[in-house]
This record gives sequence, structure tokens and C-alpha cells, in this order.
Amino acid sequence: MNTTRAMTALALGGFGIGTTEFATMGLLPQIAETFGIPDYEAGHAISLYAAGVVVGAPLIAVLGAKLPRKGMLIGLMLAVALGNGLSAAAQDKSLLLIARFVAGLPHGAFFGIAAVVAATLVAPERRGTAVARVMVGLTVANLVGVPLATAAGQQIGWRTAYLAVAVIALLTAAAIAAWVPLVPKVEGASMQAEVRAFGRPTVWFAIFTGMIGFGGMFAVYSYVAPLTTEVAGLPGGVVPWVLAVFGLGMTLGATFGGRFVDRSPTGSVFGGLVAVCVILVLFGLTATIPAFLFLFLFLLGFTIQILAAALQIRLMDASPDAPSLAASSNHSSLNVANGAGAWLGGLAIAAGWGYTSTAWVGVALSVAGLAIAVASVLYDRRALTRETTNQTRAMASAASTTVDTHPR
Repeated sequence: MNTTRAMTALALGGFGIGTTEFATMGLLPQIAETFGIPDYEAGHAISLYAAGVVVGAPLIAVLGAKLPRKGMLIGLMLAVALGNGLSAAAQDKSLLLIARFVAGLPHGAFFGIAAVVAATLVAPERRGTAVARVMVGLTVANLVGVPLATAAGQQIGWRTAYLAVAVIALLTAAAIAAWVPLVPKVEGASMQAEVRAFGRPTVWFAIFTGMIGFGGMFAVYSYVAPLTTEVAGLPGGVVPWVLAVFGLGMTLGATFGGRFVDRSPTGSVFGGLVAVCVILVLFGLTATIPAFLFLFLFLLGFTIQILAAALQIRLMDASPDAPSLAASSNHSSLNVANGAGAWLGGLAIAAGWGYTSTAWVGVALSVAGLAIAVASVLYDRRALTRETTNQTRAMASAASTTVDTHPR
């Protein structure tokens, strides 16, 4: 088995999905101009894509619980190709929104199943690194794919970006078929087992941490193009470079951050959320200065990638008997954050508070995510204390019974 080739195939899928997800943010001005709508209304394309992820991730994971994971990965990439082909062909705003919803459906399920497959290809203590490697495709998309798609969209037309992703998705399907080995099913896997995972409070704590906490990043990143041109005063041609710097931060975060996650997934969640809060505060105070715009977007990309991998592992640990649904739900929650962050940021802009107000929206969301993470740890500690107490009582009861039944 060639693990490197298998990881490359999975990362290529992440590259295509990352490009289609984030390129829309850099192309908002061009999309808005095509359909004659304001930027924040064009941002609905971001929210509808996110809605597709939210719906598709758990639904596909549950329905496909008994299906071969390799076959599911191939089918999901074919669905990515279809959704992006429809996006490129859309002739009015409504059709584009429908196409973006369709394109989002396979997103979370692909990343979730790919993470589970990657984790089975390495030793248990290297799972964080393996999941981070799958996410490298997503980060390289932000480093290379999104800036190129944005530049091409500005020069040739935004539809070319979606066509390119459709081609990448088809290539990924072929690579998975050739390089990814067949992965044994989880013992006892079923639709019922996957659904039962949602009965565990720890799973919901992790989901809501990502759902709320990640919204902070998306509130800002969704409007990176106008932040660059309207706030920092840079020309539109600089937007691809700003996106590339954010992508570089994500790539380095995925490359080195897996080591932090291997050591402590919970510690990485807390550290990531605190760092995001600090970065967004500084970003809001200095976004008018181009150098700081670049610096803090780089740091935001670096930190957010560590946080994503940590949340992924935490969910998988919380549901060992339903890993596909748990891993997919992470991306579902992150795309709720995507849609909510873009929407709340848009509300602040529409209220006349300016584009920098998105940073303060982001701070509020990140602090709320941190509060949920704290509640999660407190719950886990209380649950462990109750379990230990019950075990102690059971042992004491058993010992007492033994003494009573064997009198001297």
C-alpha cells in the first residue's frame, strides 16, 4: 500500500473543494456585477453553499453507513463536478444559488470520510497529522487555487473558476480509484449506530464549538475583497495576493499544526479559539494599514487550520462507533459557521457600520465558541467524576456482598 499516493488523492479532492468554497468570496464583486446586485446579496451564494454542506454531510454519512468508503469518495467527487458545472452554467441569480447548494452537498461528507480513511492508514498516535494532511489540499487551495481562480475570474470571467473545479473533481475521482486502498468497514456500522452518535452531549458540544467559534473567521474572510479595496485602499489586483497570504497561513498551519493536535486535541481547541479572538481584535484595529491586513490574515489562516484539525479529532474520539457521521458533522458545523459568519457580517455592513465591523462580529462569535468549549470540558469532568463514583460504589457493594456471603 502506498500511503503517500492515497493521501495525495484525498488531498487533491480537498484542493478542489477548497477552491470552490473560498473562490466565491474573492469573486463576489464580479458575480454581483454580472447579476446587477450588491456585494452582500451576492454573498448569499456563500450561504447557500454552506447550507448544502450542512444538509449533505450528516444525510450522506447516515445513508452511506454500510457502503464502501472508497466508492463513496469517488461518487462524492463526481457530485462535486456536477455542482460546479451547474454553477458555471447558471444564467441568473436564482439558478446560481441552487447550483451552489448542490455543489455544497458532497463537501462535508467527502472531508469526513476522507479523514476517517486517512486515520486508518497510519498509527493511532499519528491521527492528528493524518487528518491535517488531508486538509493540506484545502489549505493549498487557499494558497494557490483561490488566488488563481480569483485572478482568472477578474480577467476571463468568474465562471471559469467553477469549470476548473469540475475538472479537478473528475481527476480526483480517477486518482482515488487508482490509489486509495479498500478500507474495512467499522464493525457494527449501520444507520442506527451513526444516528446514535447524536445522543451524546460531548458530540454536540464539539459541533457547537465549531459552529459558533469558526463563524468569527468567516465573518471577516467572506468580505476579504472589499476589506482589501475599500478599507485598506489597495487595488483589486492585490486581492489574489491577500488570498494567497491567507492560504499560506492555512498551509503552514496544516503542515505543522497536526503535531499540536497529536499532543492535545482539547488544548489545541482552546489555544486556537483564544488566538482567533486576539487576532480579530488586532485586525479590527489595524485593517486600514495594508501590512497589518496581510499579517493578521496570515495568522488567522494558520490558527484556524489547527483548530479545524483539533475539532475533527475531538468529534471522532467522541463517536468511535460512528466515525463517518462524526467527522462529516465537523464540516457541517463549520459551514454553518460559514453561512452564519457571512450573514452576520453582511448585516453589520448593511447597517452602515462599515467593513471593519465584521472583525468585531467575529470576536463576538469566537468568544461564544470559547465559552461552549469551556462548558464541554466542565461537562466531561463531571461525567468522569460521576463514572468514577459509581464504579467505586459498585466495587464497595460487591466487596460487602462477598463478606456477607462468606461469614467466619
